[in-house]
Amino acid sequence: MRRSTITLLAAICFASPASAQGLRDKITDLFKFGNGCNTPICLSVDGQHGDHYNPAAGGAGTNLIAILTSAIAASAANFPISAASSGSIWGKSAEGLPIRTRTSSGPIFAERAQTIGKGHLLIGANVSSFDFQSIRGLPLTDLEFNFVHQDVPPAGLGDPVFEDDYIAVQTRLSIHTTALTGFVTYGLGKQVDLSIAVPFVRTSLSGTSVAQVISFVNPTPHFFGTAANPLLRVSTSSSGAATGIGDVAARLKVGFPTTGRIGVAFLADARLPTGSEDDFLGSGSLAFRGLAIASGRYGNTSPHVNLGYAHRGSTQNDAVLATIGFDHLVAPWVTFAADAITEWSVGTEKFTVPGPVTFTLPVGGPTSIRIVDRTNLPDRRDHVLLGSFGAKFTTRSGMTVVTNLLLPVRFGGLQPNIAWTTGLEYSF
Repeated sequence: MRRSTITLLAAICFASPASAQGLRDKITDLFKFGNGCNTPICLSVDGQHGDHYNPAAGGAGTNLIAILTSAIAASAANFPISAASSGSIWGKSAEGLPIRTRTSSGPIFAERAQTIGKGHLLIGANVSSFDFQSIRGLPLTDLEFNFVHQDVPPAGLGDPVFEDDYIAVQTRLSIHTTALTGFVTYGLGKQVDLSIAVPFVRTSLSGTSVAQVISFVNPTPHFFGTAANPLLRVSTSSSGAATGIGDVAARLKVGFPTTGRIGVAFLADARLPTGSEDDFLGSGSLAFRGLAIASGRYGNTSPHVNLGYAHRGSTQNDAVLATIGFDHLVAPWVTFAADAITEWSVGTEKFTVPGPVTFTLPVGGPTSIRIVDRTNLPDRRDHVLLGSFGAKFTTRSGMTVVTNLLLPVRFGGLQPNIAWTTGLEYSF
């Protein structure tokens, strides 16, 4: 455990600072085409028609980029951390001496009702890796965005006919987050635990975008480049990485006296905005979580249920939380844990996918229409369902080795195809 602590401290001390330009800006850079463009979403084409795409880029386009950036920020701020009271449960022998209770080592990301015992300490560290592959189930390598022309007089998009030109952008993204989290839990009382978790996060991203002018007239007045060298197709790329402290979690768990095999507890969790929002290391706002916990023990199997609510900042939706699972003592030194972890988004969505655009095409007199979707991003709620499967291996020294896999079942928000966690815990 001492070696893990030293590694954590060394990583914090020697971390490379983030660049002056935040990772949020790197995402925006994927939608800037042409030289000298510094507006939030720059699609400036040369000539007298050059400004006619700025309203669409700054309106619906800004909202589309906000969906991407908020999803990335949420993933960095809400990744699961180890259970507040894990590992051994301490009791007293007939002689009044502290002894480890013969039971499983508990769940990995869920909570059980038992506390670690007054005066006892749990310390640990784990590493989690998230290689994000999709947003709302759509592959990050297959993102599409369409930016339409401004409706200039006379009224009606498509009149004049060159208004039917739009700019299609295809974007490929790669996003990876690694979190090294150190945590400590102390038994304030017989049924009261206080826990602090400090994540150290590294987020890296890279991407490319290809913009194509989809012209309705030929020749078109809309192009990239210059009049001497007009271009209908251009590309850009962006990449960057940031490292630093994430959002620190402070947790308090209170158990309630019960009889029999069933235990009940309540956990309050505050996520402090210590991570940089601009670099996707944290949410940038204070968040709270409250959980009602019930767990039981039937032989070597301990089922558990967590129900609660997460109140988040202004850029993320609140969520109803529900986790159900069990941990099973396979052998005196091996615990298997499995959980279904859910988050159900509540309230009005902070960022919605803009609706399609209708072009009015005067053809000879009668009016026909053409409809173009602004994006292929699914317009749905960011509900999340994860399957968690892991094992704990307790050594003779009392050190516990933790391994776990997270598998998305319902793809809400930004998700990897699989995420792994490994770490060490020790209680005394």
